[in-house]
Amino acid sequence: MDSEGHPAEDEIALGDVLSALADPLRRRVVMELAQAPPGTERTCASFGLPVSKATLTHHFRVLRESGLIRQVNRGNSRAATLRSQEIDRRLPGLLDLIRAEGADHQRKI
Repeated sequence: MDSEGHPAEDEIALGDVLSALADPLRRRVVMELAQAPPGTERTCASFGLPVSKATLTHHFRVLRESGLIRQVNRGNSRAATLRSQEIDRRLPGLLDLIRAEGADHQRKI
């Protein structure tokens, strides 16, 4: 794990990823990033999650420490990017399932 709390690619573990994705709000963040163009950066606030700032920080820490996202400081905010290539190499097919779930959800709305 680096100094920012990002695990190395070979440290990304299925159990940690599935635990992070078990929460519907965190799954929504990953789903939105997975459906965006590769390399898309979004601030934590841009997801519009209905939670306090402390809870938002917790959710993004869990996503970061599981290896699903990479966060970088952008002034007074942090931007999140999906670690698509690393996830695809470590857990092939996982992001395809998440994208499919997102597409199904959009059709139901």
